[in-house]
Parts: sequence; structure tokens; C-alpha cells
Amino acid sequence: MSAKGRKSPVRVLIAKPGLDGHDRGAKIVARALRDSGMEVIYAGLRQTPEEIVRAAVEEDVDLVGLSILSGAHMALLPRIVRLLKKEGGGRIPVFAGGIIPDEDARRLRRLGVRAIFGPGASLAEIVRTAQQLARGVA
Repeated sequence: MSAKGRKSPVRVLIAKPGLDGHDRGAKIVARALRDSGMEVIYAGLRQTPEEIVRAAVEEDVDLVGLSILSGAHMALLPRIVRLLKKEGGGRIPVFAGGIIPDEDARRLRRLGVRAIFGPGASLAEIVRTAQQLARGVA
């Protein structure tokens, strides 16, 4: 059962907010999540916060995973969390990966990003955390 009690796989939206054009890491994470049994919706490159939130709500996802390497994480990630709350998706946990300094990661967690993965995070760790977030235990 998914986080919402339905008999279907956990649904996760993976997106690249902002102008970052490097998506190899996001695709690797998407594949690892898919291989773990999750249903992955890959939104692709250069998504606005509004597009990401619209897709998350319309697709009725259990999780949103964001990959950001552009340095705009402090502008984009809190905006996505705020918009999710505003658009009825406040129950959807958000996790992120990228080059995010520790101080910024702490601030982002306080602002509602549930997990942050930096360089060197293992796929097993990301999958495990995503599963926990979907079950509401992380």
C-alpha cells in the first residue's frame, strides 16, 4: 500500500527546478526509485516552481524529489514548499539533492524540505529515505 492507503506503488515526481541543465543525477535517482518499486514521473529540465507544484498535485504524488545544482536552491526550494501548501499539496514531502552547503541545508529543513542529499549520497540511502518519507516515518 502507498502512503495514502491505496494498493498501488508510491508515486514520486522527480524534477529539475530552475535553469540547471544537468539531469544525469536526477535520472539515476529516478531509475533507482523505479527499480525499488516506485512509480516515477520525471518532469524534466528547467521546470518552474509553479510547473512542479501543478504536476505534483495533478499527478497525486506521494513525494516530490528535486535535483538542483545551479545554486538557486534557497530561492526555488522554499518557493516549491510554499506553493505546495497553497495548492493543496502540503502533505507531500519534498526531498532534494545537489550541491547545497550545510548551513543552507539546515535552513531548508527548517523551511520544510524533509531530506537533503549531497554529493556522495548513496542510492540505497536515497531510496530508503524516500520509502520512509512515503510511509510517514522520516
